[in-house]
Amino acid sequence: MAVQVKRSSAGLGLFANQTFKKGDFIIEYTGEHIPTEEADRRGGKYLFILSDTVTIDGKGRSNTARYINHSCKPNAEAEIDEEESKIIIRAKKTINPGDEISYDYGKEYWNTHIKPYGCKCGTH
Repeated sequence: MAVQVKRSSAGLGLFANQTFKKGDFIIEYTGEHIPTEEADRRGGKYLFILSDTVTIDGKGRSNTARYINHSCKPNAEAEIDEEESKIIIRAKKTINPGDEISYDYGKEYWNTHIKPYGCKCGTH
């Protein structure tokens, strides 16, 4: 497998087992596709907004991408493909074997889930 779940500074994280170059596909963020209204009722840390009306609930352990941690200086980015109804994670720059994969979770998630407890990405 191209990635592996291991211990990180933020708990568990996703790490590269191979080199990814800028633009390379890393992994797809998977899970149950639910109406955004249902996502608002459920709450949780693994909700990823796909469109105005659909959210992916990625809480299942089979969603390996759920282990990608936030970083203020990420090496990957999420690409939302509304037409295909999926979210893929691509390398933003070269990622070497052993590097933790990270992306910016966005302002709303930051304000709700990270800021109150402090960022653990290590770039501050």
